Amino acid sequence: MGNVESLRFFLPESVLTLATLSMFIQDLFTRRSARRVGLLTAGALVWLALTAIATWKTPGGAVPLFGGLLMHDPMRMFFAWVFLGATLLTILIVPSSKQIAPTRLGEFLALLFALVLGLYLMASATDLLTIYLGIEMVSLISYVLTGFRRADRKANEAALKYVIYGGVASGVMLYGISILYGLFGTTRVLGDGGISAQLADVTSRLFLAHAFGGQPAAQLALVVAIVFVLAGVGYKIASVPFHMWCPDVYEGAPTPFTAFLSVGPKAAGFAVAIRFFFAIFEKQLPSGAYARVSDVPWPAIIGIISAITMTLGNVTALVQNNLKRMLAYSSIAHAGYLLMGLAAASTAGVQSILVYLVIYVFMNVGAFLVVIAVSRATGGETIADFRGLGARAPIAALTLTVFLFSLTGLPPLAGFIGKYLIFAALVQRGGLWNVVLAVVGVLNSAVSLFYYARVIKAMYLEDAPVAERMPVPALYTWVLLGLTAPLFVFGLFWGPLVQWAAHAFGGTPAI
Repeated sequence: MGNVESLRFFLPESVLTLATLSMFIQDLFTRRSARRVGLLTAGALVWLALTAIATWKTPGGAVPLFGGLLMHDPMRMFFAWVFLGATLLTILIVPSSKQIAPTRLGEFLALLFALVLGLYLMASATDLLTIYLGIEMVSLISYVLTGFRRADRKANEAALKYVIYGGVASGVMLYGISILYGLFGTTRVLGDGGISAQLADVTSRLFLAHAFGGQPAAQLALVVAIVFVLAGVGYKIASVPFHMWCPDVYEGAPTPFTAFLSVGPKAAGFAVAIRFFFAIFEKQLPSGAYARVSDVPWPAIIGIISAITMTLGNVTALVQNNLKRMLAYSSIAHAGYLLMGLAAASTAGVQSILVYLVIYVFMNVGAFLVVIAVSRATGGETIADFRGLGARAPIAALTLTVFLFSLTGLPPLAGFIGKYLIFAALVQRGGLWNVVLAVVGVLNSAVSLFYYARVIKAMYLEDAPVAERMPVPALYTWVLLGLTAPLFVFGLFWGPLVQWAAHAFGGTPAI
């Protein structure tokens, strides 16, 4: 589809662009207003509502946009709603958090909309260059928002580390893209003459093997390219060995942005991974199942990374005292769980990833919101600051308990369903390796209960340093209750989530 025809499918991104510019302009015009925070928050909510309407009104179907650079399909729309949900929660949380100065709130919200625009592009990119540009757009804005508190030394250190690690991952990914371009002579993933079409064509595979001195040499070059491209994707989802920025950034960044960073870019990273691997190395059969079109052992590569990622994240989280760092390593571990669904290399595996990502938004943003509530009252973020929270702020403590138990994967909460579907997808795929990987995931879930239980023990079994009730904004209380309810609902009635995920990928439920 040409550029002009593509614009009607590109309406949400157009609205986000206008929202970014509008928030900067509104920031200038409300600089001296006594109601500055309220006006900026209201303006952001209006623009978010307009983006949601534009997303809702976007025509259905599967259509390549702008000559194949982007793809409009149900999966793009699925991730769009995940991004909008995370953005709504962030906008509601920021004004009362005391972590963003009122004089800079407009800048923060404008950059947040620009970041969401980058997430939209990542979720629909079907060309290696648009994938790279989407990742870079999200990364560059994330660097700025991480170091947004310029007087905070931790924020400055976190932003610097983020830039360094991001630059290395970006360079490695570009090198992988250059290898793929050298192998196939194109950066297009889909379409006639694209990488997927060439790999599916026997003649093209024979020519590639001949050009590189035989099948083993050609396959080795392709594996190296895939691993290098994984550097960019793994950096966004914080998987080993591209996770080292995560704990410092989560601790140093403003906590509202940390909450968003833990769900938005992670979801976009998985959108890129799903499109990349299933478009290039898998072919959908009339039955809806997928079949391999290449000998590249990409599920094994993903499976090994998954096992190492979840194990390192959970084991390291055991010794953390700062709750933001603990949740950072927890986020790394959950990236490992999600990678298990990708390693299944099946429709059921991808659908389980999509279901888990929706549930993860409720669990993780809710946990960070309680951290914000405690931090704004006590000034601390360590486990010691949560002592006696059950008596000082009963609703906050109760909801955090629900979030942590759901992150562990205990029934009847939705986190259990998310993990169960991922493990079931692996076992359903069959093979000793997949079963072993599922067992590793179950064992890691058991390990995670130990460090989550430390927080619950501090809240209910240890005495508070002061006896006064901890003030929690009424808005935070309602948001916490609103995030808790779906974890019980989806823990018992997960059918609608599975149907939504099936509509986004595969057409029919495979889990």
